[in-house]
Amino acid sequence: MMSASEAAKRAAEHVTAMTGRAAESVVGLERAGEDGWRVAVEVVETHRIPDSADILAIYDTEVDADGELVSYRRVRRYPRGRVERD
Repeated sequence: MMSASEAAKRAAEHVTAMTGRAAESVVGLERAGEDGWRVAVEVVETHRIPDSADILAIYDTEVDADGELVSYRRVRRYPRGRVERD
């Protein structure tokens, strides 16, 4: 079984390959059963000037025990600096 940090790294690489945009950070990670990981990856979708006006997105991914991409989808877009309310 691959480690959490390796799963996060592989998920970020997959999102970068699929979207053509560099992953900014991993913002969520959890085991997906016994054989894989669910990883939420944050990406800058649109660069703007100033940077505080960038549009970010969260992609939910799932990687298997070998680090291969099982699924991914964009689940949210938002302006940089927007604070979520619980």
